[in-house]
Amino acid sequence: MFGQVAMALQAVHLEADAFLVCMAHTLSTQQEEVMGLCLSKVRAGQIARIRPVIILLRSDKRTDRVEISPEQLSVASMEAERLAKLMGQPTRVVGWYHSHFPSTIYRMLDRDFVGLIFSCFGEDKSTKTGRIVFTCFQSLQAPKSSCKYERVPVHLIPHTGMGEACLESMMAFHRILRQEEQDAFRKIHSLSHLDPITKIHNGAVFTKRLCSQILIISGPLMQWALQQEKQKLLEELAALEREEQNLTA
Repeated sequence: MFGQVAMALQAVHLEADAFLVCMAHTLSTQQEEVMGLCLSKVRAGQIARIRPVIILLRSDKRTDRVEISPEQLSVASMEAERLAKLMGQPTRVVGWYHSHFPSTIYRMLDRDFVGLIFSCFGEDKSTKTGRIVFTCFQSLQAPKSSCKYERVPVHLIPHTGMGEACLESMMAFHRILRQEEQDAFRKIHSLSHLDPITKIHNGAVFTKRLCSQILIISGPLMQWALQQEKQKLLEELAALEREEQNLTA
């Protein structure tokens, strides 16, 4: 439900490389919810420019909910401090991205927080084609009401190449997915009442899911990373050739 109350932010500027990380994470699974944190510095005029995003390790992953442990939130805060030093500017957690619109957790966040919702598996019924939609909102306290949601204008900001912070998040992506699978497998495998056949079956399922991750995510991600590195080296080579021409002219 969206009410008519004053927004804390006027707009959100989402940089293209951060958008790419969010999309890759959201597209990684259709059956489970995903979630990550957005980092930014709220500028004058109340505009949040989201640059890096942090992919979080989920403690619970279902079709209708996702949970992040307090330890993960603490790690995210320390990561925000590290990235602030890396980028050379104050940076803090200003919101999260999610693959589904939640109705409870968001009410606990402060007035500057924003939520980005990525819906990647919808369908345009008129054309029978896939549709990807993303939106941005804030949860605000309204008069005589507990909480209302207001949409916030969101703009994609072009970005040349991939920023170092977003590149780190992309590289950590497959490691986080693997860790989630390992944690789930160990939790089930430690149950004392499981018979040997069930343990063998669970081991086979675990291996299959890891292989699927390598085929669908890790392999293409490695190809993409190599292309990014190749492009970077080509640009450096072109700069050196121009410098050589200037020196010999």
